[in-house]
Amino acid sequence: MNFYDLFLKPYETYTNFQIFLEVTATFFGILSVYFSIKKNIWVYPTGIISTALYVYILFNFGLLGDMMINFYYTVMSIYGWILWAKSSEDHVHVEVSWAKKKEWIYGGILFFLSLLLVTIVYYYKPLIDNKFSMQNVTLGLDHLDWANWLDVVTTAIFLVGMWFMAKRRIENWIFWIIGDIICIPMMIYKGLGITSLQYVVFTVMAIIGLLEWMKNLKKENSKL
Repeated sequence: MNFYDLFLKPYETYTNFQIFLEVTATFFGILSVYFSIKKNIWVYPTGIISTALYVYILFNFGLLGDMMINFYYTVMSIYGWILWAKSSEDHVHVEVSWAKKKEWIYGGILFFLSLLLVTIVYYYKPLIDNKFSMQNVTLGLDHLDWANWLDVVTTAIFLVGMWFMAKRRIENWIFWIIGDIICIPMMIYKGLGITSLQYVVFTVMAIIGLLEWMKNLKKENSKL
């Protein structure tokens, strides 16, 4: 299968508006990651635009887990925006650190709660797709394919990553890297070629972000 079949052919059935939304969401998503690498508070307003658009896009493509995580991103971006503003002397840049043991425990709890919640949502997906009518609806998880199950897992991974980012913890990049790599084939399978390419870019940027934040922390500690 060539590049056209993988990334472009699915768009033959999309409207110009759908393509425009995905391109716009991708652009602001990449911009948000760039600002995150720079520890710049603009990570949040640009991120809010991207995640809000993806809530709509992913709902239409049946990826409920990723839809929920993007809704969560939007809410957490407001929370993170407030935290970063309070922690920044110039209201633009912030200091970073490694997570403490207590925060890892909280992160683990968030991870498993997310797995449970998204699995429950997928259990009721036939009811949601039928506009909440039980007529001719069979509840269960039999309708899930491998991409849906990956969606459940990546939702939990990204949820913890977003929480660590709001706390300005370096570990957030590790979660982004893992989740981004998983999302590449999942988005190709769902026909979101532009978004899959976005996750390739995200993976590279997340690696750069991890190295950059570690380097900055080392510089800050050397000044003490």
